[in-house]
Formats: sequence, structure tokens, C-alpha cells
Amino acid sequence: VQLQASGGGLVQPGGSLRLSCVVSGNIGRIATMGWYRQTPGKQRDAVALMSNSGTTHYTDSVKGRFTISRDNAKSTVYLQMNALKPEDTAVYYCYVGGISSGNHWGQGTEVTVSS
Repeated sequence: VQLQASGGGLVQPGGSLRLSCVVSGNIGRIATMGWYRQTPGKQRDAVALMSNSGTTHYTDSVKGRFTISRDNAKSTVYLQMNALKPEDTAVYYCYVGGISSGNHWGQGTEVTVSS
């Protein structure tokens, strides 16, 4: 199983980025997929999660600005990030939780919000 994340970069405050994560391999039935982020010295925290049924959950600080979506045909999960703030700067990791296959993580993509 591989999760290939992309789309990070440097953006000015107020700007937008879209992260993508392509899932490959036999992951079986998926319970949850989504995105986490981590800054140096801090734990990795959930940003946006989507259950297999499509139910979404967002951490409070990104509600109304970030949107998680998926394309099953492309085995890809996305994170559209709008109105970015400096405090959104972090390494973003895509995550897939398989019902029987366990937790799977992408390699991380760095997002820097700075003027």
C-alpha cells in the first residue's frame, strides 16, 4: 500500500492550495481517510477526515476554509485549502484507515503560508 501526497508549497496569506493523495495497493475496505498536519515539536493532529459513508469532520480552526473530498475512480483524496493563514503552516500527511489493514500514512507534503 502506498499513499502519494502532493500539492504543498509556499502561498501568501489568503491564498489557496489543493493537496492530493493517491492511494495505491490492496488496502481493502476503508473506514476513514483524511489529512493530518504536524509542526516541529508538536503532535500530528487531524485536520479533515471523511468516513466511508462520506461523513466529514474538520478541526475547528479550518471549518469554512478547508474542504475534504475524494474521487473513488482515481483512488484519490483531496484537501482544498482556502483563505490560508500563517498558522496553517505545517507538514500535511494523508491518512487512510483500513477496516482490516490498519493505518496507512503518506510521506507528507509541506505547506508554508507566508508573505
